[in-house]
Amino acid sequence: MTLRNKILVLVAALAVLAAVATASVLHAAGRADRKNQTQAGGPQVTAGKVSLTPGATRRIVFRNMAWGPHRDELATVPATDPAGPRTASGVKCLRFYAAAGTGICLRAEHGTVQDSYRAVLLDAQLKERAHYGLPGIPTRSRVSPSGRWVAWTVFVGGDSYAGTNFSTRTAILDTRTGQLTQSLEDFKAMKDGREHHAADTNFWGVTFAADDRRFYATMATGGRTYLVRGDLADRTVTTVHTNVECPSLSPDGTRIVYKKRVPGLPADAPWRLYALDLATMRESALAEPRSVDDQAVWQDDHTVAYSLAGDYGADLYTVPADGTGRPQHLLTAGLAPAYLG
Repeated sequence: MTLRNKILVLVAALAVLAAVATASVLHAAGRADRKNQTQAGGPQVTAGKVSLTPGATRRIVFRNMAWGPHRDELATVPATDPAGPRTASGVKCLRFYAAAGTGICLRAEHGTVQDSYRAVLLDAQLKERAHYGLPGIPTRSRVSPSGRWVAWTVFVGGDSYAGTNFSTRTAILDTRTGQLTQSLEDFKAMKDGREHHAADTNFWGVTFAADDRRFYATMATGGRTYLVRGDLADRTVTTVHTNVECPSLSPDGTRIVYKKRVPGLPADAPWRLYALDLATMRESALAEPRSVDDQAVWQDDHTVAYSLAGDYGADLYTVPADGTGRPQHLLTAGLAPAYLG
């Protein structure tokens, strides 16, 4: 092949690559624009006032995933009518939770070169009380039943709990004093009765007890995961059970629902929901046959809610926490619910 022909081939190849890149950008832009358009048959969403104050009427506050001008905003519906019209707040979060008039919103700050992330502490009217820079991508958040304690987890390496190449940071904030523990790795860890020190230790998925002292979380080390019980006064965590991820403590403090890795399932969908009785340490599988990559939320002392992939990002489902019954669809295009009232 002559030099001229080689140049022509190179120019043609570059033109094809440029066309593909342009088409990809236009496709992505078009899809992003479609997400701002209300989809036919989707939930009805209108702007309005959203409060985190518990009231006489029980409500669900959640991240609205429905396509349209209010996508990603915190929205609310009556707990008795989860499929009904939604009121959207204008406040956008990637992860969210609330209790007793306190909210935590993990959000992206879009920059010209790259995004950054922050944790925003919200008051009952969704106004910012304080904010904190995050070292990675938000993944979990919780507020204690009293509203005093707030926790969040971010990925700082890798991108999925399903694999092993990841690192997390879990922070806990005392909203009364403003004291921030930037990593649970600062707590003393006790594993199998001995003080534990290992460079590969990670924590995620905090859930708080009602006494404003105890909490539970996942600790990972040595290729295994553990349920740990934490003490906020003593600043300790102690292992109590194995193969537990993203625990959620029941309102009465007697049981924990969590996702558990089950041998034989696909590597990218390895979990099933289980419940652990803290008095007997007996665990039982819930009646959800699909892999759930979420930290479940207790609807009441008998039922848990969680997200699964849906046509517009995620849908919410419920299932009894005692292994009976079957999954029920709660609402379409929603994520990160909190029950208030």
